[in-house]
Amino acid sequence: MSSTEATDRARPFGQPSSSTATERRLPEPRERLDPRAITLWRISGLVQALVVTGTVVVPLVVLHFAVDFGWTWVIVPAVAIAAISVALALTLPGVMWRRWRYEIREEEADLQHGVVTITRQLVPMARIQHVDTRRGPIQRHFGLASVVLFTAAGAVEIPALAVDVAATVRDRIATLANVHDDL
Repeated sequence: MSSTEATDRARPFGQPSSSTATERRLPEPRERLDPRAITLWRISGLVQALVVTGTVVVPLVVLHFAVDFGWTWVIVPAVAIAAISVALALTLPGVMWRRWRYEIREEEADLQHGVVTITRQLVPMARIQHVDTRRGPIQRHFGLASVVLFTAAGAVEIPALAVDVAATVRDRIATLANVHDDL
């Protein structure tokens, strides 16, 4: 057995076998989403909090009239769920925004996001078949758009970019991926 094989067997799993493997690691993406994403996500979270609270309160009210137990059993869970939902809707968007990063390089689109689990996606330009921008009603109100990259494996989204930034990112990806608009 050669000394290289012995060294490779002795190194811990997941550790690079040489210094060149460490040098080839890509830097973290540098670009951030638009700061208005925080407000957009907060509004969306508050709407979801309202829906979650309603789905708990309505059955409890119906059950109150059917079984005739005290209003405490309706009010306490409703207030607790509303408080937790609103707290999450107001705090998580800031954390999500700080964690979201992207960078468009010549060879790949590099995306990193997540609150509890950090996900890093490298989408090779050669695999991108189509690229779109999307603007929902709330995004339009805030002047934001999302860029969606389509590959054979599915779609990947860069959310909440300023409209002009989204158009620039979309056009750059289309050029680098050699995607042509035949319309």
